[in-house]
Amino acid sequence: MLEKDRISYFYDGDVGNVYFGPNHPMKPHRLCMTHHLVLSYGLHKKMEIYRPHKAYPIELAQFHSADYVEFLHRITPDTQHLYASELTRYNLGEDCPVFDNLFEFCQIYAGGTLDAARRLNHKTCDIAINWAGGLHHAKKCEASGFCYINDLVLGILELLKYHARVLYIDIDVHHGDGVEEAFYFTDRVMTVSFHKYGDLFFPGTGDIKDRGEREGKYYAINIPLKDGIDDSSFTRLFKTIIAKVVETYLPGAIVLQCGADSLARDRLGCFNLSIEGHAECVKFVKKFNIPLLVTGGGGYTKENVARCWAVETGVLLDTELPNEIPNNDYIEYFAPDYTLKVPNLNMDNLNSKTYLGSIKMQVMESLRSIQHAPGVQMQEVPPDFYIPDFDEDELDPDERVDQHTQDKQVHRDDEYYEGDNDNDHDDGTR
Repeated sequence: MLEKDRISYFYDGDVGNVYFGPNHPMKPHRLCMTHHLVLSYGLHKKMEIYRPHKAYPIELAQFHSADYVEFLHRITPDTQHLYASELTRYNLGEDCPVFDNLFEFCQIYAGGTLDAARRLNHKTCDIAINWAGGLHHAKKCEASGFCYINDLVLGILELLKYHARVLYIDIDVHHGDGVEEAFYFTDRVMTVSFHKYGDLFFPGTGDIKDRGEREGKYYAINIPLKDGIDDSSFTRLFKTIIAKVVETYLPGAIVLQCGADSLARDRLGCFNLSIEGHAECVKFVKKFNIPLLVTGGGGYTKENVARCWAVETGVLLDTELPNEIPNNDYIEYFAPDYTLKVPNLNMDNLNSKTYLGSIKMQVMESLRSIQHAPGVQMQEVPPDFYIPDFDEDELDPDERVDQHTQDKQVHRDDEYYEGDNDNDHDDGTR
């Protein structure tokens, strides 16, 4: 019998406590709701649960410019009025507001994706999940589309230390522009984004003709879709394209961004996917048995986001969840039915068979232009962690380490185990 996949799951409760503002569609509280569904279904018993480390500024600067990281670290709601020109330069404002604990929020979600990549690199798990990650719009020097730090780019850079080729797949309703842009000129990362395109829909990029340039030509794949795409059209196209991509590109690791704004009834989305249709994509990617890093992303009808990511956690654990939601701290959000399944809408699918056939043909043509997976001479592997040196005696004793930080350090290094899930026994046995 095949050994079950080892799953690592990253979560820090603080990530769900930040508040973007009263009228902002991004509600990090959806992450607490997701986690409580995971707990109420008992899925934590089948995984190793970790509290991620908070990414150091120098880790964030592996992709982002040091001045941008430093500004995010420094700015607060109380001081932002002093920095009008910098706010404009770094695109902070209405979509990407400055709020309390902004930098810590970025450190936690980016730390989760970095830790997930490192566990995959060290083969201590087969699948790593960070639902707080997946913020795919952030650019090297600026925030964009509710995203400040691009954890996906940082995670992919980490995976590239151990893998010659990494495949990035994005099923958010919005184009994965920040990730595509970061790797547009290289063949070591193939980006594949399925998204709404046209009608001035954000971010306005992701035309099928955008294929990468120089060494990266044909290694960026865009699948531009129209309103109302349904489960059967989406999953058929997804499976056909991804199967061919994996066969052609032979990735050593896969990063899957599972933005839930592609679901029907999303506050900002315009697709018509059910949770089962969305989860079918996750199930399909899992079947390749390639090291897999799974993140969240968009998703603005928060009870459906929580439903979706709980179901997809189950899919990654080969566990089908009962439709009736067990009692949990957030049960009232799932009224009146208290069920997991969300039916599709009765809406027109503007993606004709002819249109989808044409998209598929153009993508296959691009893939034929890649003769074989590129060869990469692997260099010496850089260190995983950069931990700044400091002398504890020089710190103010009152500021040294508060209890909350101490607790976090304990949780970060000592996983909590359920029975046989400890794969870090001293003798190396499972």
